[in-house]
Amino acid sequence: MVKLEERYKSEIRPKLRERFGYKNELACPRIEKIVINMGIGDATQDIKLLDKAMEELTLITGQRPVKTYAKKSVAGFKLKKGMPIGCKVTLRRERMYEFLNKLINVSLPRVRDFRGVPPNSFDGFGNYTLGIKEQIIFPEIDYDNVSKVMGMNICIVTTSRSDDKARELLSLFGMPFSG
Repeated sequence: MVKLEERYKSEIRPKLRERFGYKNELACPRIEKIVINMGIGDATQDIKLLDKAMEELTLITGQRPVKTYAKKSVAGFKLKKGMPIGCKVTLRRERMYEFLNKLINVSLPRVRDFRGVPPNSFDGFGNYTLGIKEQIIFPEIDYDNVSKVMGMNICIVTTSRSDDKARELLSLFGMPFSG
């Protein structure tokens, strides 16, 4: 199987140069990093949920996540400043391409009633954010050992400054956009 990075250099970058008229290969948009974030609101009551989420995120990404902490207190949520409420991982280079390949070809097709990812989830600066409701779509997670189904946000950061160019980049990678 051809690695996604090699495919980018041999197939995708030349297509982007031709389509958008770039004179230099380095001007072509590329994926810079992928940030995966899991917010566990119930971690304020049960800290073991956060440990379990960190363990599962480590299995999914192959990299140890860091805890994220509350920035300010919210009395309605029984949340105090500095409490651990989630975890995140930033993937770059080889791990980033491996995760993207696994996401596109293995995990997203395992989503129930999957009709594609929304094409309008770009932020205006060429970054794409995708929300996943269940962590059990990843093959590393054993369904029998899951104590609570948790979701995650996946943010794909590109060097493109426009949504159209980033959408074209991701579609050439094989991202299954709906519509």
